[in-house]
Amino acid sequence: MTATQHYDLIIIGGGMVGATLACALGDSALKIAVIEAHQSDYNWPPGSHDIRVSALTHASQHIFENIGAWSGMQKDGVCAYSEMHVWDASGQGQIHFNSIDIGQMNLGHIVENRVIQKALQNRLADFDNIELLIPVKVKSLQLDNEQQPAVLLSTEDGRQLSADLLVGADGANSWVRQQMNISLSSWAYHQTAVVCNVTTSETHQHACWQQFMPEGPLAFLPLTDGQDAGADNISSIVWSTTEAKAQALLNMNEQQFNQELQFTFGSTLGRIELNSERGGFPLRLRHASHYVQPHLALIGDAAHTVHPLAGQGVNLGLLDAVVLAEEIQRALAQRRAIGGLAALRRFERRRKADNIAMLAAMDGFKRLFSNDITPLKLLRNTGLNLADKIQPLKQLMIKRAMGLMGTGLNDDLPNLARSSTRDC
Repeated sequence: MTATQHYDLIIIGGGMVGATLACALGDSALKIAVIEAHQSDYNWPPGSHDIRVSALTHASQHIFENIGAWSGMQKDGVCAYSEMHVWDASGQGQIHFNSIDIGQMNLGHIVENRVIQKALQNRLADFDNIELLIPVKVKSLQLDNEQQPAVLLSTEDGRQLSADLLVGADGANSWVRQQMNISLSSWAYHQTAVVCNVTTSETHQHACWQQFMPEGPLAFLPLTDGQDAGADNISSIVWSTTEAKAQALLNMNEQQFNQELQFTFGSTLGRIELNSERGGFPLRLRHASHYVQPHLALIGDAAHTVHPLAGQGVNLGLLDAVVLAEEIQRALAQRRAIGGLAALRRFERRRKADNIAMLAAMDGFKRLFSNDITPLKLLRNTGLNLADKIQPLKQLMIKRAMGLMGTGLNDDLPNLARSSTRDC
């Protein structure tokens, strides 16, 4: 029989959120395994770009700085943006955010997902207490509170693993969540996000550009070329639209797509040309009924998914990861079991209310802006223009969006999400 390999903590899912949790516990007394099913190739061609990107807040940047991964991301290319232009394509409402208004260098960074993932996996290799098992797929899971250790896993390549705490960081269709029969509140938005990269004849001005339309928002997010820091005419687009329109966009040839995108967005950034493949991702709100039970926790998309209109999904997941790390370290310091409900419920209390508040806000924005109902059009256009003029409100919105304050009902940030030199 294969001998069982024991760990204190097993994280299923070595993506951005799972790897961040492991790095946050690097050099601790815990023996940690990170299990990831897919091996990525990080030897990408010079000048190429991932079509999946993340808008990282200052809080997320601080997390990556504090766990030692940010410098690796900078090496491969991160794009700071200092302005955001938002407007309603069916009215006159608009709002403009500028980092200068609150004395900051930028509002955040747009970073390719592969750049984030590469830096995190490289960082994992620096810790002697962390083992990355990749590519490895879990075949079965047993969780028995009466046995020690409580968690038993078997993998498709014949490994037997045990742990005191299992964390599911395995995405929106979480296998861990399904195995534990944790229910979801969930509904489809009947929208698909079409993502790709484009080149524009005019500079993106290190700004994010987002227009709201009845079918859904269209966002241009600035990218930089890791090989040429001066390149400022490449953008990632996220075009959320109806399922039928999205399929049509994916089926168009390159010229047809360019024409449709140019007609929809206009000439603000000059001539627009597709320079990558296109991908489509159905949009759905999900929220787990509970994040924890004895010896188990869910984080990131395994616990919640949000509409991408404000780019907050990965930032919420990263906050989950570092709050859970704090509560695990608190349990260790107090000589309590890391898989006990006392520690895990503290994590759930700290994150669940904030996540629900953000999910509700994004759902409300989606419903307010993705329609063509005249009274709501008047309301949202008036609201945008008023918010643009009321500076205290505008500054509060900026600070929350940047991660300089809490994401929901709680203004406090976890320690790892704070800069050593606190932001203003």
